[in-house]
Amino acid sequence: MAELVKNPSIQSKLYEEIKFKTGGGGRHEVSEEDVHDMPYLKAVVLEGLRKHPPAHMLLPHKAAEDMDVGGYLIPKGTIVNFMVAEMGRDEKEWEKPMEFMPERFLRPCGDGERVDITGNKGIRMMPFGVGRRICPGLGIAMLHLEYFVANMVREFEWKEVAGDEVDFAEKREFNTVMAKPLRVRLVPRST
Repeated sequence: MAELVKNPSIQSKLYEEIKFKTGGGGRHEVSEEDVHDMPYLKAVVLEGLRKHPPAHMLLPHKAAEDMDVGGYLIPKGTIVNFMVAEMGRDEKEWEKPMEFMPERFLRPCGDGERVDITGNKGIRMMPFGVGRRICPGLGIAMLHLEYFVANMVREFEWKEVAGDEVDFAEKREFNTVMAKPLRVRLVPRST
């Protein structure tokens, strides 16, 4: 949500898709069925997961055999950690990785359209892990992220609080969180 607060034009575009796909006013919420037909919503959620994954590191793995990774020898038995957050910020993989650009996940121009977050077709981001250790809740997590974001944007315009702008600096707690908690001004929408 912080990215939508910081990028009001993206929030407006998402709101327009939500209004169009749900027929505007009348209903009190976006349904689970509605979100399946909202490509921009999915792109916004994927871009959020790329830039701000739920966990910055995955569970450590042990190398089963000696292997060469990018010219570096990883000896058998070495504990290896995957920096998930850094994958989403890699300039070799992503154009302007520090910018919030949901369009990268849309066809025909987006370089993120080839991204498979399950890791079955190459790994460019892995917000829920990959392979045998992939999060078993991936499907419900994606559905809930799309459902909640759609309903929060449908009901309210999310704005910065004057003098308390969004700051994306991070700190480590149990997980990585915003160093300065998000404070926003919610403006009810008239739909």
